[in-house]
Parts: sequence; structure tokens; C-alpha cells
Amino acid sequence: MTYLSRHCLALVLGTLAFGAQVQAQDFRVGFVNTDRIFREANTAKAAQVKLEQEFSRREKELNDMGTALKNASERFEREAPTLPESQRGQRQKALIDQDREFQRKRREFQEDLNARKNEELQQVLDRANRVVRQVAEQEKYDLILQEAVYINPKHDITDKVIRALNTAR
Repeated sequence: MTYLSRHCLALVLGTLAFGAQVQAQDFRVGFVNTDRIFREANTAKAAQVKLEQEFSRREKELNDMGTALKNASERFEREAPTLPESQRGQRQKALIDQDREFQRKRREFQEDLNARKNEELQQVLDRANRVVRQVAEQEKYDLILQEAVYINPKHDITDKVIRALNTAR
């Protein structure tokens, strides 16, 4: 390769490297911590309150049912040695049926609660994503990440998103 062609190649590579560096400086990256949004945003807090109100009656009924089952079981344990065999068998069967009903209701409650929680969190997430897009467009971000192994705190825009979520209605 001649001196002139080596010089031209070095000039071209230098220009490309400089252009890539300038382009990288213009590339803005942000990060949003969705866990913090679910904990701190007013919409997430309101969703939690809504779920608690919606499920508190069923949860209390379930707790009362569990307490009654525990008390009945303890009473049976105390009285079992003095009970006739037939009565002991009947009460044991009744306790097993009561426990089976309690487990079924507890499972249904948990499934219903999880389904509603997922619905509410999805609404919060959809709203947060809209706000993230608005912040990204207004502040000219090229990329916003929601999951990362490490993020430099200067790229974290979670506070801006939470403030925007809390002021938007």
C-alpha cells in the first residue's frame, strides 16, 4: 500500500470514528424503574386501595372461616378421646369437609385477587408507558429501558415519570 493510500485510509477511518463519536453523544438513553412506579405513583396506590376495598369483605370471611375451622379442630382434639367411635368419625368427617371447603374458597379468593391485581397493574403500566413516551418525545430520548442489570443514576428518569403520572389525570 502506498503512503498516499495509507494516509487516505487513516483519514477515512478517523472521520468515521469521529462521526460515530458525535453520533453516540447525540444518542440519549433513559431508564424507568417500573417497580418504583408500582410502589410510588398515585395511580398505583389508588389501584391498591381499590383492590383492598373490593376484596376486604371476602378476606375477612375467609379469615373468620379459618378461625372457626381451627377452633373446631382444637375442640375435636380435646374431646376426641372421650367421644364414642361413631360420633368421633362423624365429627372428623365434618372437619375434613369443612377444611376442604375452606381450601377451595381460599384458592378461589387468591385466583380472583391475582386476576384483578393483574388487571389493575396493567392499567397502571399502560398509563405509565404513555407518560414514558411523552417524556421521551419531549426530552428527545432515543431509547428508554425498563429493565437493566446496571444503570447509571444519571439516566434514571423514574422520578420524572412518577411526577408526570401524579399530575396527569
